[in-house]
Amino acid sequence: MPSTPSTPPTTSAPHATSAPDTTSASARPTAPTGVPRRRTRLLALPEARWAALALLGFLAALPLDLLGAPAWTWGPLYALVYAAGGWEPGLAGLRALRERTLDVDLLMVVAALGAAAIGQFLDGALLIVIFATSGALEAVATARTADSVRALLDLAPAHATRLLPDGTEEAVPVERLAVGDLLLVRPGERIGADGRVAEGASDVDQASVTGEPLPVAKEPGDEVFAGTLNGTGALRVRVGRDPSDSVIARIVAMVQEAAETKAPTQLFIEKVEQRYSVGMVVATLALFAVPLALGAALEPTLLRAMTFMIVASPCAVVLATMPPLLSAMANAGRHGVLVKSAVAMERLAQVDAVALDKTGTLTEGAPLVADVRPLPGSGLDGDGLLALAGAAELASEHPLGRAVVEAARERGLPLPPATGFAATPGSGVVARVAGAEVAVGSPARLLGPTPRGPGSPAAVAADAVAADAVAALEADGRTAVLVTRDGRPVGVLGVTDRLRPDAARTVAALAALTGGPPSLVTGDNPRVAHRIAAEAGIADVRAGLLPQDKVAAVREREAEGRKVLVVGDGVNDAPALAAAHVGVAMGRAGSDLALETADAIVVRDELAAVPAAVALARRARRLVVQNLCIAGTLIAVLVVWDLAGHLPLPVGVAGHEGSTVLVGLNGLRLLRESAWRRALGPGR
Repeated sequence: MPSTPSTPPTTSAPHATSAPDTTSASARPTAPTGVPRRRTRLLALPEARWAALALLGFLAALPLDLLGAPAWTWGPLYALVYAAGGWEPGLAGLRALRERTLDVDLLMVVAALGAAAIGQFLDGALLIVIFATSGALEAVATARTADSVRALLDLAPAHATRLLPDGTEEAVPVERLAVGDLLLVRPGERIGADGRVAEGASDVDQASVTGEPLPVAKEPGDEVFAGTLNGTGALRVRVGRDPSDSVIARIVAMVQEAAETKAPTQLFIEKVEQRYSVGMVVATLALFAVPLALGAALEPTLLRAMTFMIVASPCAVVLATMPPLLSAMANAGRHGVLVKSAVAMERLAQVDAVALDKTGTLTEGAPLVADVRPLPGSGLDGDGLLALAGAAELASEHPLGRAVVEAARERGLPLPPATGFAATPGSGVVARVAGAEVAVGSPARLLGPTPRGPGSPAAVAADAVAADAVAALEADGRTAVLVTRDGRPVGVLGVTDRLRPDAARTVAALAALTGGPPSLVTGDNPRVAHRIAAEAGIADVRAGLLPQDKVAAVREREAEGRKVLVVGDGVNDAPALAAAHVGVAMGRAGSDLALETADAIVVRDELAAVPAAVALARRARRLVVQNLCIAGTLIAVLVVWDLAGHLPLPVGVAGHEGSTVLVGLNGLRLLRESAWRRALGPGR
């Protein structure tokens, strides 16, 4: 896939604010605010409907069976369970058998039918329900991921306004755009194709592509991406790339490709299902056919073979694997981490490398005024400068303007009235405050290439001091905002993205779990990324990355033999989430595509829950190994007893059920609250 050229964002990106809008509400352009939710309903899939029917039949039959009701009351219900839950895996198993492959689906159906043949209807029905439910959940997860990938295409508008050589406009479907076409993008519209600005200035929210937390100023010559949201200025954009090759289209292709090429995921027990299945079937047939050929009676021979099938069936082995993983999933879900499947939980236990996104993952994704620096000779202190800037920004709708106003209000500062408010896209705002003209915005625009004022030494010196303050803030990874009064700079504000309170502790915990420090992969500016990384305790920083670059970073670690956990939240993170060994999405601010692509979701955005989930998954894996040892030992004892002597059917059933109950109870230990506290670590 060819790389996409990108102009890296600058930390002194000018901000634009909304001037009063005189456009009528009906004429005002509308734009989607994100990816619409296209959820496949749980019961919309045939697999889910059959599984639900089997489960309902089982729940209805179980109490009747256990309470000793006549067989005619619960028999038809069990038959419904076998039919509804068993026909699809049975058919799939027969198709696999036609390809000379014996899979566990067919083995489970045969074992269930064998159990029914000797009167153990409950055992067989339980096995059918487990497998039918598992298959249904997998089908729903696959369908919802596909829905979300298709919904991503809605980020790019269906139509764009193309300007003809005679100056007239025409609305055309975006797929008809060609390289070189000139587009008109009005305020509030989404850009229809990748290209460069030919005329105009505005701020563009391109978080869906680069993950930057703040809108980026665009002027002639700057690159823009399809699907990103234009701010308050009008732009004329020259199409530079075919719509089918846009960054958004590439994200869709990368997610689909990663989903298709990702190694098949299987639980541990499924990796040995072929040998176990073949061995069990061969042994059962031999135990039935050989004695029968030697003249043994049919009924006791069949009973012995069925007893063997019951005691050797992998019920206990399946339950050895599932309860620990399902209990870990339930415990994690109770504490705000939704792990989508037992396979994902098992994979989470295997990770040995971590890559973290910045905006919305390590940080909260909202601008924060971190530095207030009045300039010498301004006559203002920090509170005075912040109150002056807040008064000018009070009518602003730009994220930077709202951050300034919020900072002033948090300090309890009274904001003097402002009049004559005006906003210039890509530059900033101007208003009259206390009889003076106050401007707040881009240092590059407000200072300009030459000094303001009459050119006196004092004016030149003031501009030089302001430029030094701006440079110092930018070198520290801040976005610099200049404040001027009557054309003279009076102070500089440093705006940053707020690091999550538990970020540093989470980084340290992940490093301890995986044996190495996490990496930071972000589309944001390198200076900002390095500052955030330093605060969080991360040394490996990769900044200015587009979605395909994040995927390449994951592939690079995987080529080293690492199993990579990626944590992110945006559309631009989705390809990396799909390509990773395990992807975890932040739930509150996460895009639909990221939430559906990820294997797990941190619902409450508590970053510390990520290492806790990894630790819990590792404990679940240890319990799986314990259970497999227990189940394997008991199965071996019962099988040897049945082969070497005469194993009474009631004893075989009791031993089989006892091993199943034992491993199940062992796995359920992870449901306890103490298991999560232990995963969080000491002092939590």
